[in-house]
Amino acid sequence: MKCACLAVVVAASWVGSACAQSFRRLGACPTLGCVFPPDQADFLAGQFFDIRLEVHQPVNGSEAIGLPLDEKFTFTVGKTGAAAKSATEYFALQEPKLEKWNFTWFEDLFARDTKKPTLVNVASKAYRRVALYEPGEYMATLTYNNGSKTEATWLVRDLAEERKAKNIILFIGDGMTTNMITAARLIGHKSVNGKYQTTMAMDKFPVVGHQMTHSIDSFITDSANSAAALNTGHKSTVNCLNVYADSSKDPFDDPKVETIAEIFHRLTGGHIGIVSTAYIADATPAALLSHTRNRGAYEAIVDTYLNGVQNYTWTDVPVDVIFGGGAEQFYPPSLGGKTYQSKNYYEEFAKAGYQVLHNRTALQSANPQEKTLGIFTTSNMAKWLDRNVYRQNLNQSLSPTGDKTPALDQPGLKEMTLKAIDILQERSGDKGWFLMSEAASIVHAPRPCKVSPAH
Repeated sequence: MKCACLAVVVAASWVGSACAQSFRRLGACPTLGCVFPPDQADFLAGQFFDIRLEVHQPVNGSEAIGLPLDEKFTFTVGKTGAAAKSATEYFALQEPKLEKWNFTWFEDLFARDTKKPTLVNVASKAYRRVALYEPGEYMATLTYNNGSKTEATWLVRDLAEERKAKNIILFIGDGMTTNMITAARLIGHKSVNGKYQTTMAMDKFPVVGHQMTHSIDSFITDSANSAAALNTGHKSTVNCLNVYADSSKDPFDDPKVETIAEIFHRLTGGHIGIVSTAYIADATPAALLSHTRNRGAYEAIVDTYLNGVQNYTWTDVPVDVIFGGGAEQFYPPSLGGKTYQSKNYYEEFAKAGYQVLHNRTALQSANPQEKTLGIFTTSNMAKWLDRNVYRQNLNQSLSPTGDKTPALDQPGLKEMTLKAIDILQERSGDKGWFLMSEAASIVHAPRPCKVSPAH
């Protein structure tokens, strides 16, 4: 879901857009000292995460204080009520190197309209891939600028030692709000005198609940940070995938949080599958394993499925099954694609031992004992009505191979999900598997769209 902003923080070094309710120098950082994860972050015991510290020195604007940039700030961590220790001692790490950069932002509408940004110099350190193993409340304290403090209270929840389930399927309906559920019920089930004669399977669930997945600095969420909230238990900023947004230039160095799929694989060795009717680098499928501030970095996200988070000490999780659309991130630029380092990712996946599929017929006959990449169309996959009723709508140049022919033989979500289960079951053995299956057309179908005159 896109978001409309009344006021936008504009940082010259940022990639992607930032959406907020009011002008802020940096989300979750109301003072000149920033601690990420911020106050009220919530962890599972043993869940890996990064810590990013930033000390800001506004050169101009209302926050300018005339102090030199503090490059000797300190940071301590400890359980509430116990003695705090330096982060390096607490996590048994070497002191990370000091990083420095700058960014600009507009303090208000007047500054934006007159194009007078505020320049902020930054001193920063990052502690990578740390964890808190004992449940309870922790206090993280950044001390900077001759005694100023930013404190963050973190809550660590116990992780059950007994494994409750061997295999997990996470079904996600993108955009499936209560009004969309109501619309489906109205369309699919007869009502007499105000009483439904039948109800949906969802209506028969023994437990139904709501989760609030809006972002840190906007009540209007998007698919990236809402899916990240589901996968990590941590709120983030619009456009972010499993990271807290910092102010650095690099959209891939933001402090990361381990996802449920990464925890599952690390603790059990279980296998992972991703299925979506969207393009496979879209925010919801990407949120299972990707870590970036920019959900639009589709080419790099595809590479992450194959190679993990490159040049970074993090958990690399092999993916056994990938089914969806988005062929333009796989076939090379010579065919009109847009890929990471201009590679042919069909060839890259094949070299890594994947069988590569391009249509429903191949999906049905695929060997369940092999890792499988199935990309069935350019962009998002065809809706049920287009595949089964209005098939003339498929006469577009959307072939997953990039040859500009129509993608006429596309599978549906049910077929992809069932095949993914077969493959994961064959390959996982006693370790179990985790499958995310996204019904992406829920959010896409109601939108007004441009239709070419030919159709």
